[in-house]
Amino acid sequence: MEGILLLALFILLSISVYRRYYPVRGVPCVDYRDESINSLTILDLRDYNEKTNHHPIANSLHIPFAYLKRHVYEIPNKPIHVIVSDEAGKNLGIRFLRSRGFKVKSYSMADCPCKERRNAKWNTAKKSKTA
Repeated sequence: MEGILLLALFILLSISVYRRYYPVRGVPCVDYRDESINSLTILDLRDYNEKTNHHPIANSLHIPFAYLKRHVYEIPNKPIHVIVSDEAGKNLGIRFLRSRGFKVKSYSMADCPCKERRNAKWNTAKKSKTA
């Protein structure tokens, strides 16, 4: 009996960790200033205080992740570009939207590490430790 309870607890914990930290596949990181996302619904999932600290995005629908379940009916049924503050928010937000039938085409983070990641991947020149 005790073994079954431990197994059930382990499974629930594993599901929670998976949803929050395992990366979502198939959704590219695109800079929110890129013109390719103009045809998409731009959904800003950052908290209200993060939106004012980082640049607010014009023409975006701002629904913080904590309020997403209550206001999901306000999101138009079009492909979505998601703006988040961190990896966990990206994973949780995209999984929630997909579970509700939305098509998330791309995402970007507040500080947008997309370009650094893309450039670092192709930069094969070794950097000096003293430079």
